[in-house]
Amino acid sequence: MAVTDFDAERAYDDETFAAHKVFRTDDLQVVCGYFEPGQFIPVHAPSSALVVAVQSGTGVVREGGTDHRVEPGDVVTVAADVERGIRADDDSRLETLLVTAPPPTEVEHEPVRAGLRRGEFEPQGGS
Repeated sequence: MAVTDFDAERAYDDETFAAHKVFRTDDLQVVCGYFEPGQFIPVHAPSSALVVAVQSGTGVVREGGTDHRVEPGDVVTVAADVERGIRADDDSRLETLLVTAPPPTEVEHEPVRAGLRRGEFEPQGGS
């Protein structure tokens, strides 16, 4: 059993959200996600289910066509193949526990990398 906590994993990045993997198998991945104000994971739709549990801060979790306002204690679930994205509010750091089952593939994460390169939360096409 892996044991950790948000304080032990906490590290922010001025350029992009920080994701610290704490557990991974072929079926499941657990990540502590740290977002500076305004940082985001671009909207994408991998073939994995997602659970977002908010530890601290405020922001938005996109689930399909719905933006869910989130704050500490909130849990949002997103089914596989449904668009999702996460964005910290402009005035708040956001700390989340992200659980994906199964873990997304490198190919499925390309829209995330492309959106980060372009600085776009909403998908605009191209890479």
